[in-house]
Amino acid sequence: MTVKIIEKDIKTIKINDLMENVKENPRIIECGAIFSFEGIVRGKDIEKNTIKMDLTTTNIQETKAELQNIIKEIKEKHGVVEIAVIHYIGKFIPGDPLFLAVVAGAHRQETKAALNDVIERVKYELDFKKEEHTENGTNIIMSGG
Repeated sequence: MTVKIIEKDIKTIKINDLMENVKENPRIIECGAIFSFEGIVRGKDIEKNTIKMDLTTTNIQETKAELQNIIKEIKEKHGVVEIAVIHYIGKFIPGDPLFLAVVAGAHRQETKAALNDVIERVKYELDFKKEEHTENGTNIIMSGG
């Protein structure tokens, strides 16, 4: 299980790197499905155009511990073999990756369900603060936004 919160400008891990990391699990031979997700900064929306975004968390260690617990619960709930997650913090522009997740499991149903749980729970349960700098000013979005 790989779970990291990384300062964007300090280290870059790409979705392919995370996929290869998951494939190194000796139990990969039990898997018939790998699903991945890369969440990126959206620049254009119906109501706004984002120029840049700052993403922070008040306590990286606490947020990482919560993320590890979420991933452990999801892995047990769905019985998948491996989950790897990278969440970036820092300053971003449209198109930059914010969140990477890869899930490997025996079958597509539980693997896809586990990935969906990872995406939704991370978005709504972790203490992140987004400051979206748009053409019309700054919007602050707390966890769940």
